[in-house]
Parts: sequence; structure tokens; C-alpha cells
Amino acid sequence: MKYGIVIFPSKKLQDLANSYRKRYDPHYALIPPHLTLRDAFESDEPAEQITEKLDEIAKKYEPFNLTIRKVSSFQPINNTIHFKAELTDELRGLHQDLYDQLPGGEPEHPFVPHVTIAQKLSNDEHSDVYGSLRMLGVDHEELIDRFHLVYQLENGSWSAYETFRLGKDPQ
Repeated sequence: MKYGIVIFPSKKLQDLANSYRKRYDPHYALIPPHLTLRDAFESDEPAEQITEKLDEIAKKYEPFNLTIRKVSSFQPINNTIHFKAELTDELRGLHQDLYDQLPGGEPEHPFVPHVTIAQKLSNDEHSDVYGSLRMLGVDHEELIDRFHLVYQLENGSWSAYETFRLGKDPQ
């Protein structure tokens, strides 16, 4: 099965991202706006084994602030435009632990936490869209207290399998 691990931000940030994604992101209908902590990976491990590992990872981290201050782009690597999140110790640690403890090898690219708002644009489209979007005054901060294991359905869409709350279980 194909899995991924993501953070779904607040409705406020999702609504803002979707206002652009519905026009500029062909994956708009496949998954809600999200911040990818662990790229998609294939696993034959039973889902229970993966969720046990994710439970342990989630306990290591306390809730943290997600801060987004600007629109950025991955050009020249690709024509993806995104809300760039500040890289915190918690995001860096979660990302590393998810790669160290789950199947699938090392990440293909350096970790840049972000929420995609446009992708698969032609060079001209990218230039036009990025030129106008980077002028946006983005000033968003929210508390992140969970992440999600998602899996891919046969139609290419993604669905949440389980949610993991950060921090130790309250006793």
C-alpha cells in the first residue's frame, strides 16, 4: 500500500490555499491542503506496525507553532508555488524520525516545509502566477498538535488512515 505522512493545517489556512489550488493545482481534488512530513512510500508492513512506530514518534514531540510568512517557489527544480513554513526543530526532528523509522529510504530532496498552492505549471504560467502571488502578504501562525497517516486509493486520491496527537498521553 502507498502511504504518506502529513499535517493538515487549520481550516483558515486550507481555505486560503484552496482559493489558489482550485485554479493552479491539478491535485486539488485528490487531497486537502497539507504539509508533507514524509513523502509517499510503499510498504507491505501491516498498517498496525506502521501506526505503532508513529505512536512512538508522536510521543517524542510536543505541540509546536507553524508559522508561514511568504509565498515561495521551487523553480528551477520544478514549477511548484507554495506557502513556505518556517523550519522549526520539531518539524526537522519529525521529518528525520519518519525517514529513519519507516520503510522507503532517504528523501529525494532537502526538507522544505510548505503547503503547495500551485504545481505543474508551464514556465510562462509559473512566471505570471508567482509574480502576482509573491506579493501576497501572508502572515499565518497556528498550533500544530497532530499529524496524519494517509494512504492512496485506487483513483489516486488520498484518505486519512489514522491521526497521531503530539506529546505524551495525559495521565
